[in-house]
Amino acid sequence: MPSTLTEATDPYCLREGESAALLAGHPWRRFVVLGDSVAEGMCEPVDGYPPVQWADRIAAELRAAHPGLAYLNLGRRGLRAHEVRAAQLDAALAFDPDLALVVCGGNDAFRPAFDPDAVDAELAEMIGALRDAGADVVTVGMFDVSHSPAVPAPLRSGLSERMRRLSSHTGRLAARLRTVHVHLTDHPAGAEASLYSSDGRHGSARSDAIAAAETVRRLGAHLAARRAPRP
Repeated sequence: MPSTLTEATDPYCLREGESAALLAGHPWRRFVVLGDSVAEGMCEPVDGYPPVQWADRIAAELRAAHPGLAYLNLGRRGLRAHEVRAAQLDAALAFDPDLALVVCGGNDAFRPAFDPDAVDAELAEMIGALRDAGADVVTVGMFDVSHSPAVPAPLRSGLSERMRRLSSHTGRLAARLRTVHVHLTDHPAGAEASLYSSDGRHGSARSDAIAAAETVRRLGAHLAARRAPRP
């Protein structure tokens, strides 16, 4: 069912001036994105929401606070975690980023034989290499796409279990490796049909707007914590 909201009235999207306040004086100058179709951006249109994908939205908000920001999106649809690492990590490091978004594992989780430990190992290698190169890293617990009306009912339970296992593993990895983690899996809008595309695998322009808002808020919280005086 289509949303009756617009981005301006959606309670989960950025409010006017919110991003500017959160990101004022941010230190990032080179932003790179690694991942699968979530990183590349599918962004199925939804009335009332500009068709701007998630990573592009984040880059735009960062660039509004610092117009000289360089941005490279390496995301490509259909890739599993090991393929993202093999195809994109070297190029990401060569870009010399100081901020990186790493989002993958969803294509692994769509498979009944999903191995979360194998995805953890690939994510850990990418995060470690990017951190060692001096970049802050953003990781994501993705929306639970099993809520999409386009997912056949008999498949929803198994898909939800795998997506949530991926999310919980990524969250634990993020805590251990100290990433800026954006947890979307239990977002209060997560069960709303308007978040999902008609293919049963991806999000809509509304989900991209909400994901971007949550990412900007987490980056803002990270900056505030970094700037807070130590006791």
